[in-house]
Amino acid sequence: MSKLSGTVAIVTGASRGIGFAIAQRFIADGAKVCITGRDAQALETAVKVLGGSDVAIGVAGKGDDPEHRATVVDTVRDTFGPVSALVNNIGINPVYGPLAGIDLGAARKILDVNVLGTLGWVQEALRAGLADGGSVVNISSVSGVRPAPGIGFYGVSKAALIHLTEELAVELAPAVRVNAVAPAVIKTRFATALYEGREEKVAAQYPLKRLGVPEDVSGAVAFLCSPDAAWITGQTLVIDGGGTLITKAVQ
Repeated sequence: MSKLSGTVAIVTGASRGIGFAIAQRFIADGAKVCITGRDAQALETAVKVLGGSDVAIGVAGKGDDPEHRATVVDTVRDTFGPVSALVNNIGINPVYGPLAGIDLGAARKILDVNVLGTLGWVQEALRAGLADGGSVVNISSVSGVRPAPGIGFYGVSKAALIHLTEELAVELAPAVRVNAVAPAVIKTRFATALYEGREEKVAAQYPLKRLGVPEDVSGAVAFLCSPDAAWITGQTLVIDGGGTLITKAVQ
């Protein structure tokens, strides 16, 4: 049997990029998946690519909207059964620059989506039956592990997400495992500004001499939700091509 056979998963922010790659990997490993995102048409296309309604459904909405979260978990329960895996991939970063000049309204929005939105998804999944062997994986960032000039408040939110992961791991054990992954620069539309026009220069700063791709993250997330990780909880797996081994921040 495939390692995720029988798993019913929600992957947020999954119409493209890292979230979509995670959904693909989960289905390849035997899971049934609900993907979410704000673009209904993009979700519809993604579901077709994933294999159609037998293995995937999409529910459009905003990740920080409580009504949307409730609709998603109820739809999943009615379609595939109780949720057994939740991957929190929602995240925004609408500002760039030093913290001294950051717009506080934008900072609050980042926390609302990246941290409180993630907690809201966990609460809804628990309400809908996530327990007894369930697993949560939060998508943090290497910017939450060490300073990241230019995206500092995004890093603050991702550091908070790591601590949230640890707190939930303690509170929800032994029924539910909660872990996180912290990718460095992954080649997605979301991260384009971090490498566009200078990919070779950015990649050269990593020991493995390349940028990450969504599949580098999806395999790690699938592992953390699988029985192979049955004695792992409260951990953050850094996925960075060795970048954090280098003292100089990746620019």
